[in-house]
Amino acid sequence: MIVENVKKERKPRRRRVEFAEAGGMVFALFLLSSFIISCASPSQPAQQPQTITAYSASSAQPWMTDLFACADELSVTVKVSAENPDISLRIGEPDALFFPAYQIGEEEVFIVTSRESPVQNLSLAEAQALFSGSGNPSIQVWVYPSELDLQELFDQFVMQGRSVTSSARVAIDPQQMSDVLNTESRAVGILPGRWKGGDSREVYSLGKFPVLAVLRDESQDAAAAVLACLQSN
Repeated sequence: MIVENVKKERKPRRRRVEFAEAGGMVFALFLLSSFIISCASPSQPAQQPQTITAYSASSAQPWMTDLFACADELSVTVKVSAENPDISLRIGEPDALFFPAYQIGEEEVFIVTSRESPVQNLSLAEAQALFSGSGNPSIQVWVYPSELDLQELFDQFVMQGRSVTSSARVAIDPQQMSDVLNTESRAVGILPGRWKGGDSREVYSLGKFPVLAVLRDESQDAAAAVLACLQSN
């Protein structure tokens, strides 16, 4: 009887040991899986995409394509806004510049006519006479609003203090100017090289001018990176 009692007492002890060993294995597996999950989880949250604002004078619009390409390469989002843009593009240096400006290219500006126009290659004096109204009266001259960078360059390097004729027509931007010069055989106007196309031809060169990127805040990393990309292209 004593032996039988001892045997009966040993059986539950063996079961307790087996349960403890199984529990230990489950706990170990739990710790291992927790470690694997923690290792697979990122240690830092993903960075939010950077965003800048940009704007261009109509004359430099073709250069916005380069800006978008640089931004895409750098994973920077660009919002087009005329209100305090981080980067603004223009042709030529303005009279007053309040922020740092960097050259990203060069653009030649021309006096342009239709292929069918009677106007041939012009000298500076002939260009001045034509746009002041003392040239061929059958020719219709086109200019831009006075505040546009192209008109500023034209006034400075062609008219040189002279007034444009009051009969001159005004194009709001190079796109309208280009359309007129390709459809009106007696029209003469002003276009940057990148805007010239169709059957138009240049009859006088104002010269080559810097394409400028004006940076509102040099400490803005994303804008500075896009600018550096533009300068390297």
